[in-house]
Amino acid sequence: MADFHQGGAISTLHRLGRGDLGRLERELEQHARARPIALVLPCLYSELRDAGLKGIIEQLQGVRYLAQVIVSVAGAVRREQFEEIRAAFAQVRTLEGGPVTLLWDDGPRLQALYRLLASEGLSAGPAGKGRGVWLALGFALAEERARVVAVHDCDICDYSRELLARLCFPIANRNMNYEFVKGYYARVRERLYGRATRLFMTPFLRAMKSVLGTHPLLEFLDSFRFALAGECAMTLDLARSIRIPSDWGLEVGLLAEIYRSCPPKRICQVELVENYDHKHRELSADDASAGLHRMVSDIGASLIRNLASHGVEFDAGFLNSLCAAYVRLAQDAVARYHDAAALNGIPFDRHEEERAVEVFQGALRGAGLAFVRDPIGSREIPNWNRVTAALPDFPRQLCEAVAADR
Repeated sequence: MADFHQGGAISTLHRLGRGDLGRLERELEQHARARPIALVLPCLYSELRDAGLKGIIEQLQGVRYLAQVIVSVAGAVRREQFEEIRAAFAQVRTLEGGPVTLLWDDGPRLQALYRLLASEGLSAGPAGKGRGVWLALGFALAEERARVVAVHDCDICDYSRELLARLCFPIANRNMNYEFVKGYYARVRERLYGRATRLFMTPFLRAMKSVLGTHPLLEFLDSFRFALAGECAMTLDLARSIRIPSDWGLEVGLLAEIYRSCPPKRICQVELVENYDHKHRELSADDASAGLHRMVSDIGASLIRNLASHGVEFDAGFLNSLCAAYVRLAQDAVARYHDAAALNGIPFDRHEEERAVEVFQGALRGAGLAFVRDPIGSREIPNWNRVTAALPDFPRQLCEAVAADR
């Protein structure tokens, strides 16, 4: 029997039974006439050789309801590398038959625009997913061809058109009246994945509640079944006003911005597929600058900064209590996942899971101490309202730069 439980501050739209992709896509084609949809793909040049991106490109060739497909390309330092990406996406077409739009992040024209921003005291942050998503949203805003924008990663190993259709449907459908949609799914193959969510994000939120008590932001974040999922969709009006981090805190920082900007009844999470697989990251226990270790450090820093902005005070004593509570709850979570894996006959390395908790606890403590030393920390990328206030002509310049690169 499919799960239909509703809990938390937002609506949950479950996958009830076998999906009907044909019906979803036909209805999306109708809804897209009134609410045109743009798809944003933050893409690394290195992903061009991966089976995941090849599968995504193949699936997108059958999609007929997208007004725009915007691929933000990072890591292509030479023109010929950028052209390789363009050639790979050549068969993907929009609703009106137009080509994919590629944004060359490393190209000289966009680099000049980043310097222009810096001259006004505005930073788009370092190269990465955060900057890629921010730039693509800005381009969609500048062109004003869409009213809805969906975002997903390019390293999904088992991508299907159903994932995209289910992500877009709740926000493209005017009768549902949502402004923000977050995807979720199971992460199980030959083992349980999703360690950053299972062993850090959820235990951290609940440890914070056990130390601090009930807090609206904590309740909101804990309502998401997979808060670190990279798949989301939003109205373009909402995209104009949000600020996002440029590091691995992107998903958490985005949810905190949504909490500030959007009432809960306009937010939902949707189960996209039965299972989901993407490129897995190493733990990197001895290297805080790589792998899950770096990811959890950035997520922890983003969580702490956002909670502080809502009045939560962090000092050494509070941090000690938080870390102790986190370890206890994360260890309890390991025991529960061990039992679930045993029931379902899934191999489970309990020692490795406990080791991940130890690494994540160190990352949390490091993020907390860094915040105490420097409460501001890394700045978020300015929202597009701020950019156009400082540089009214910037959207036109961005469109001209993209057209010239084309």
